Amino acid sequence: MAAGFKTVEPLEYYRRFLKENCRPDGRELGEFRTTTVNIGSITTADGSALVKLGNTTVICGIKAEFAEPPAQSTNKGYIVPNVDLPPLCSSRFRPGPPGEEAQAASQFIADVIENSEIIMKEDLCIANGKLAWVLYCDFICLDYDGNILDACTFALLAALKNVQLPTVTINEETGLAEVDLKQTNPLNIRKHPVATSFAVFDDTILIVDPTAEEEDLATGTVTIVMDEEGRLCSVHKPGGSGLTAAKLQDCITRAVTRHKEVKKLINKVIKSIKPK
Repeated sequence: MAAGFKTVEPLEYYRRFLKENCRPDGRELGEFRTTTVNIGSITTADGSALVKLGNTTVICGIKAEFAEPPAQSTNKGYIVPNVDLPPLCSSRFRPGPPGEEAQAASQFIADVIENSEIIMKEDLCIANGKLAWVLYCDFICLDYDGNILDACTFALLAALKNVQLPTVTINEETGLAEVDLKQTNPLNIRKHPVATSFAVFDDTILIVDPTAEEEDLATGTVTIVMDEEGRLCSVHKPGGSGLTAAKLQDCITRAVTRHKEVKKLINKVIKSIKPK
């Protein structure tokens, strides 16, 4: 009976749960799905991470290559994110060039990198005006069940922390780069941005970590990105119902708590894979 009602009136079905301050999957309104992270699983990448948020599964692989620094800022490198939402992850995506949602996710990650200063682009410069690193951060969604932005941000942070770059020196005589693969260095991660996404129901009720179904039924979504100092790195609000200052403050408070949870999870995983 419930299944039939859910199919015919999905929103009414949801409202019955929300009245009781819970959701059909048994979670409270402010509760995240089980989150897991696996670091360094792609051996061909310079750094990688697989993040699961409930059923939503995203893998991030990072490839480092040489490039000439940009002409206007000769002491900087590049970070190039790209989010791929292939048909394999959900029937909502079609084969072909990246759709709107994938483009929006790539732009969101680019903004997070820029605003949070997770890595300073100056740190990627090898020789001023001559050589710099470019980090290609590729995200592939393997299973899409909502809240792709939180999963991608988490995967980015975990993968960047996994990167080891070889030592590079420029030979004075030949002007060529010499790479020492035996001596590698981790990236200088300056900030730890963590995203927390909410769906807004009936313009007033906030639920955290929405599933794909909840996103479809919601009147709006909002994503808050915080760093470890409680600094607001960005607020991503693609249209939908507006939020009062008090509601936004609620989101920020929850995002601070979420940051602690994610940081703890990453530290635990990194500790477990450090060579003893």
